[in-house]
Amino acid sequence: MNNNIALSYVNNPGGVNYGFVAYAHNFSSVGCFVGSLQYINYGKFDGADPAGNLTGTFYASEYALNIGWGRKLSPIFSIGANGKLIYSQLEMYNSFGIAVDVAGTYTSKDQSFTASLVGRNIGSQLVPYLPGQYQPLPFELQIGLSQKLKHIPLRFSELLTNLQKWDLTYFDPSDPANTPDPITGVVNEKSGAAKVADGIMRHVVLGAELTIAKVLAIRIGYNYQRRQELKLSTHAGLTGFSIGAGLRVKMFNLSYTRASYTAGIPMNYITIGANLQEFIKKQ
Repeated sequence: MNNNIALSYVNNPGGVNYGFVAYAHNFSSVGCFVGSLQYINYGKFDGADPAGNLTGTFYASEYALNIGWGRKLSPIFSIGANGKLIYSQLEMYNSFGIAVDVAGTYTSKDQSFTASLVGRNIGSQLVPYLPGQYQPLPFELQIGLSQKLKHIPLRFSELLTNLQKWDLTYFDPSDPANTPDPITGVVNEKSGAAKVADGIMRHVVLGAELTIAKVLAIRIGYNYQRRQELKLSTHAGLTGFSIGAGLRVKMFNLSYTRASYTAGIPMNYITIGANLQEFIKKQ
């Protein structure tokens, strides 16, 4: 990752957009450091008082300034941490917080298998939106696994999310599946085994990447929880699925992903990465 820079941008429906910029530099004696900035801009809103009278327009946005560090402890074990300063501005309300992510990774000697344990957003609000009303940060425990096939350039990945909380189900009273039968008044409920399977799958995000000639990568992903929460009762479509491609052109890496959060409303992710070390060598 030495002297690598990356820029990412996502344009959401409704005028919401967010982005990311990062730069990495390796120091042989202490490890690799990464500085990055994340932002999300929620766009422009029309303000109104409780009676509905317009009071003007306002904006909302949030930022995170990150300093990350990673180091190999041995050929197969590595650790890392990421410190974050977080700022949020929602109309006249402002909040400031601090957090850290920590991770440990095991990589097999042949680089085919990787497993990581990650603790995200360990921290606290320093300045709350309202005086004295402190809110917890969204702490999350994750496990990431990936396996590359031996004779095919195909890698499978599995991300286990929100392991600190078992029940991620959300009851939607407007879902026809939760509406009582108009004649019998009985609500169709899932069996015990189906409930357990549903609970497990809400923690699982699956992915696969096929590499062609080391310059082109085709990727696909599936998020079960996103599909269950955001699909329309009449039409699920590709909700929860994502597909993309990555292309390496000399010192540049270009990536594009199209993800569907709900039917008919896709999101486009664009990332550009460059290896400045190769540029310096050529100069």
